[in-house]
Amino acid sequence: MMKSIKYVTVALIAVILVSGCREFSVFETPTPRPVVVGKWVPTSDVPPTALPQSIEISADAVELLLQNVYERTNPGVVNIDLSDDSGSDLTEFGSGSGFVLDTAGHIVTNNHVVEGADEIDVTFADGRVVVARVIGADPYSDLAVIKVEMAADQLHPLEIGDSDAVKVGQRVIAIGNPFGLVGTMTVGIVSGKGRTLPADGATGTSGNFSNPDILQTDAAINPGNSGGPLLNSRGEVIGVNAAIRTDGTNRSNSGVGFAIPSNTVKRVAQQILKDGRASYPYLGVNVDNHFTIGELAVALKLPVDKGVLVSSIVAGGPAEKAGLRGGDRQVTVRGIPVVAGGDIIIAIDGDSIISFDQMIGYLSSQKLVGQEVTLTILRDGETLQLLLTLADRPQ
Repeated sequence: MMKSIKYVTVALIAVILVSGCREFSVFETPTPRPVVVGKWVPTSDVPPTALPQSIEISADAVELLLQNVYERTNPGVVNIDLSDDSGSDLTEFGSGSGFVLDTAGHIVTNNHVVEGADEIDVTFADGRVVVARVIGADPYSDLAVIKVEMAADQLHPLEIGDSDAVKVGQRVIAIGNPFGLVGTMTVGIVSGKGRTLPADGATGTSGNFSNPDILQTDAAINPGNSGGPLLNSRGEVIGVNAAIRTDGTNRSNSGVGFAIPSNTVKRVAQQILKDGRASYPYLGVNVDNHFTIGELAVALKLPVDKGVLVSSIVAGGPAEKAGLRGGDRQVTVRGIPVVAGGDIIIAIDGDSIISFDQMIGYLSSQKLVGQEVTLTILRDGETLQLLLTLADRPQ
């Protein structure tokens, strides 16, 4: 006798990570405290198509779910081709991916995809090619917003999800254009959270700034994927594929990719659309990047093994004005010179700080330029509190 067929809710799984990509080493950092970022509201008045809430269990269930996500989201993913006029004619020099943000024609991609381009051609899933212009770019987060002039009913904005709700082990989907293969879909899991990548900054070098809260994935990401969406099982964008880790010789996927979290995308895109640029709260401190404070605690006989040891203070910056102090002597740890004797930041606004990356992640996602923060520090065996007014990070 036939048994009754049970129906269960099936969470759609999908993963895709970064593309077109820069090459980085893996930067391990503790997972920062989750923070709440406002939900992006696209200009489209058309609600996204809902996924089926239940589906019959069968050998094809997962395939059906993945097909559903692809069919709903691929029309909102674009291929981006770049040209320059350095010679007598326009010459193609690169490509990447992007996705439609709203029905006004705004498209999100990576800054490194469109940087330096004299002409940007956007190809949609149906084959239409439209010239785009850059609205604004943010080298620090490696994000850019470009715009095409098209009728609203021809655009298919993707819904932006909450990257703070993402869990390690969650399946994700990436859609992009690796090696020019338009509309390629790959699947994987979230391999890690809270990673850190160097931020290029306006000079093209990472300097002392970093891009925190990065998502790591094992979804296949290759050159050309950069700027494309990393989606969850509901088809929501939870990240923008930006980089892969390579061995220095092979620039193809090695199972370690990185995506800029969607909550960063929301904040940066909103600021670019409003002001043409993004701003970041700035403390004006320098720290040693060779060791964690835990590694320095024994060598320097520090009273704590968590926090931020300040090496030096930027002249005229917020930290100097607040009375923060840098180190006053140089010591050698494992053959590497380290500046010691500076203040140790152990909390910000009453919450304990584990590392510099966690502190920067908190400032980037929770605070605005001009706001005040309270730093709790250790100095010469005493616990002090300093009030600091955040400045705009130098461009």
